[in-house]
Amino acid sequence: QLQLVESGGGLVQPGGSLRLSCAASGFSLDYYAIGWFRQAPGKEREGVSCIGYSGGSIDYADSVKGRSTISRDNAKNTVYLQMNSLKPEDTAVYYCAARPYYCRSSRASFDSWGQGTQVTVSS
Repeated sequence: QLQLVESGGGLVQPGGSLRLSCAASGFSLDYYAIGWFRQAPGKEREGVSCIGYSGGSIDYADSVKGRSTISRDNAKNTVYLQMNSLKPEDTAVYYCAARPYYCRSSRASFDSWGQGTQVTVSS
């Protein structure tokens, strides 16, 4: 199974920024789409953003559109999620997940998941 490790979470004040990283080990991300998902306490896991294997296809949830940027550096085998203007409602555990080539809206279609990184937005 593919191994993904998220990092970059933490405690940030409202209006602040964080850059999350999703690093792959043991395999190359070159042929995989990477999605970012989040799960807040008591809520279902939801999609945040996704980038296709070539970087040419990018999607954002409406809740983060205009405040977040997803990017990938295949040479570093890493995908990033830059989040700006953070709000308390962005508080959640953020996960990255991989699926072959193209993004899909179905969470179930992603077959490899990281362990998550906590993002807390609070004053």
